[in-house]
Amino acid sequence: MADSRPALHQLAARLGVEDGYRSALDGSWVATTDTAREALVGAMNFAADTERAAERSLSRLDEGASEPPARRCFDADSRLQDRSAYGVFANLYSVRSRDDARHHCGFGNLGDLEDLVVRSASEGAAFVGVNPLHATVHRPGQFCPYNPVSRLFRDPLYLDPASVPEFPACPDALRILDSEAWNTRAERMRRSQRLDVAAAESTLFELLRPLFETFREREGNLADERRGSFALYRDEQGQALIDFATFEALADYFEASGGRRDAATWPREYQHSDGTAVKRFREEHPSKVEWHSWLQFEIDRQLGAVARTAKQAGLSIGIYTDLALGSSAGGSDVWSSPQLFASGVSVGAPPDAFSPKGQDWSFPPPDPHALHRDGYAFWRRLLNSNLRHAGALRIDHALALRRLFWIPDGAAPCDGAYVRYPTAHLLSVCAEVSHAHGALLIAEDLGTVPEGFSEELHERGFLSSRVLLFERDDDGFLASSNYPRECLATANTHDLPPLAAFETDTDLALRRRAGQIPDDATLEQRRLERSTERRQLIERLTADGLLHSSPKIPETDARAAAVTAFLCATPARLVGIALDDLAGEDEPINLPGVPPERHASWLRRMREPLDEIFESSRSRGMLTAVPPARRTAKSNHGTPS
Repeated sequence: MADSRPALHQLAARLGVEDGYRSALDGSWVATTDTAREALVGAMNFAADTERAAERSLSRLDEGASEPPARRCFDADSRLQDRSAYGVFANLYSVRSRDDARHHCGFGNLGDLEDLVVRSASEGAAFVGVNPLHATVHRPGQFCPYNPVSRLFRDPLYLDPASVPEFPACPDALRILDSEAWNTRAERMRRSQRLDVAAAESTLFELLRPLFETFREREGNLADERRGSFALYRDEQGQALIDFATFEALADYFEASGGRRDAATWPREYQHSDGTAVKRFREEHPSKVEWHSWLQFEIDRQLGAVARTAKQAGLSIGIYTDLALGSSAGGSDVWSSPQLFASGVSVGAPPDAFSPKGQDWSFPPPDPHALHRDGYAFWRRLLNSNLRHAGALRIDHALALRRLFWIPDGAAPCDGAYVRYPTAHLLSVCAEVSHAHGALLIAEDLGTVPEGFSEELHERGFLSSRVLLFERDDDGFLASSNYPRECLATANTHDLPPLAAFETDTDLALRRRAGQIPDDATLEQRRLERSTERRQLIERLTADGLLHSSPKIPETDARAAAVTAFLCATPARLVGIALDDLAGEDEPINLPGVPPERHASWLRRMREPLDEIFESSRSRGMLTAVPPARRTAKSNHGTPS
C-alpha cells in the first residue's frame, strides 16, 4: 500500500520512477512494487531501505532546474529544400567485397562503404545508412553492434588496410599480404557465410601493426604531416581518447593473461580509469595506448574520406549513422565514467506479444540525475562523436529520451519499472548539436510510445520512423497516404525479417529451431498469421496499382519492387531501402530475444558482393521503382521507362 511507505513513494516519484505501466499483453495495469522502487532509487545512489532513509534522501534533492527553451533541430528543408529523397541502408560488417580484394578479411569495411556510396549515388540516392560503427568485442557470442564497449569510439575492424597511407611504403605489410599463411586465413574468411570476428581481428591486426610501426618510424614530409594530424586528433579528443585507448590496452593485457575484456572482472585497482594502477600501466606501456589511439585516428580519417566521396558523388545527405541505445557494463564508457550510470540495474523491456517474458538487454542505464549534474556533457559528446562525418543520425530506441525500463539485478523483466528522463534538456542538446553539424536527426520511435512523445519529437524537428510491417490495422496495411511527411519510411529494420524472409517464413523456421517458438503447433499458427499478412500486403499493392506480374520476373521480386514503389508513393520525406532486400537475403541479421547459444545473430554475411547485387534483376527492378522525383539531380541514372 502507498500509505505504508509515503517517503519512498515520494522519493521514487521525484526521481522519475513511474507508478506502473499498461501491459502490452492484456491491457492490464502493472503496478510498480516497493521492492522495485527501493532498488531503482538505490541505483541512483539514494538510500530508501527504510522510511527514515527515504526521508533523508528526500532532503538531498534539489528543486530541479527550469526547462530550456524549445531551439528546433536542423531542418530537412535545409538539405533537401522541399523535395523528398531515398537512400540505401546496410549492415556494413556483413557486406561482401569483390573476390579480388586480397587485403579483405571477411568483415565489411570502409572501402566497401565507399563502394556502396558511389553505387548508390549513381542511382540517385541521397544517403547511405549504416549500422552503429561503435567499438565492439570481437569474441564468439559477444559481437553485437547494438551492445558496444563504447558509443564514443569506432570499431577498428571497419578499417580498410589498403587505404592506410603507410601501406605502399611498408615492406613488412606487403610481405604479410603476399604470404601463403595470411592469404589462406583471409581467403577462408572471405568465402565463409558467417563472420568470424575473432579471426578477422587477428588477421587484420597482423596487417595493421607493421603499418603502425611504419607510421611511427618513417621519415619525410609526408610522415611529419601524418604525425602532426595524429597529434591534432589526440588533442581534439582529449581525455576521452586516452581513457578508451587505455581500456583497450588493458583489455589486451588481461585477455593475454587468461582473463576477459570485461572491466568488471579485472582486479579492483584496475576497475576505474582514475586508479593509480591504471595511470602506472599507461606510463609503463605508452606504445600499447598509442596503438589503440592510432587505430581510432585512422578510422576517423577513412570515414572522413568516405564522407567527402559521398558529397562529391552527389549524396545530398551523405552518410547516416546509427546511435545504439547503450553500451556494455564492462566496457569503456562505463569504466571511464561510472558516475554517469546507474548501478545494480539493467535496461530492458516489459513483456509484450513479441517477448512474453520481457527482455533484459544487460547494459546499465544512464542515471538521468547524473546526466543533469554533468550538464549533459556526456550526451553532447556522444552526439558530436556520432555526427562527425555524418549528414544524419538515427537514434535507436529514441523512447529513451522520455523514459527507460529499468530492471533490478536478479529480477525478472516483469518486475522492472519505467524511469523518466529530462526530455526537454536532452532534446535541446540534440537541436544544438544537429545545427552545429548541419545534420538531420531520425528518431526510432517504434513500440510502446508514450502519449504525445512522437508529436513532441515532430515539433522539435526530428524525423519519425515508419515501418511498413508495422503500419497495419485490423483491415490490413494502411494506405500510402496515411504515412506522415516528416518521417523515414522503410519496409523493415534490423530487428525484423527482410522481405525475402517475409515471403518464405525463414525467420519463423529459425525461431522454431532456436526454441523461441515453443512447438510445431505454434509454428503453424505463426505461419497462418504470416500468410494472412502476405495476402493483405498483396491486396494493398494491387489496390494501389503497383503490382505487375510478368513471366520473366519472379513473383517475389515483383512484390519487392512494388513495396519500393509503395514506400516511394508515401508523403515520407525519406525512404530507406535495405541492401538485404536489394540482394534478396532471406535470413534475418538478428533474432531479438534469442541468446547467442541458440542462434548466432549479427554474424550472417551477404551472399553476393556489391557489384553483383546492383546488377541483379531484383535490384534493378527495385531501384527502377524509385520515381525521378525522389532522385538527386546529380544522378546519372536514366529516367525509368
